[in-house]
Amino acid sequence: MARHRELVGAFLAASRDGDFGRLLAVLSPQVVLRADDVAVRTAAARQKQGAPALAAQVRGASQVAGVFQGRAAAAQPALIDGEPGAVWAMGGKVRSAFLFTFAGGRITGIDLIMEPEQLAALDVKLGER
Repeated sequence: MARHRELVGAFLAASRDGDFGRLLAVLSPQVVLRADDVAVRTAAARQKQGAPALAAQVRGASQVAGVFQGRAAAAQPALIDGEPGAVWAMGGKVRSAFLFTFAGGRITGIDLIMEPEQLAALDVKLGER
């Protein structure tokens, strides 16, 4: 689990820094980003404010890195259902969760959850590394 925490930390740092190369280094070439309907609609509504174009599925390291490049400034590490992940929270209330899957020392999947009922079902411990 320590290696997975390191990968999540490296992903968040590279995302915040806008470092495309470092994002590619932690993502599997076949990585898949899956976003729920609320996340897709929220991103579409906030594109004028700089939100990324987001589809229900984004495939491939370059495409996924492009979604996160220069973002995740407010994301923080968390344990989600006992696994390393990340959340965006306001006032202690989780607004979105990033669930990661790993293989071969890289991130192979990211599930972006914003649907309130799904968020409520997650066991989230903020600030856990």
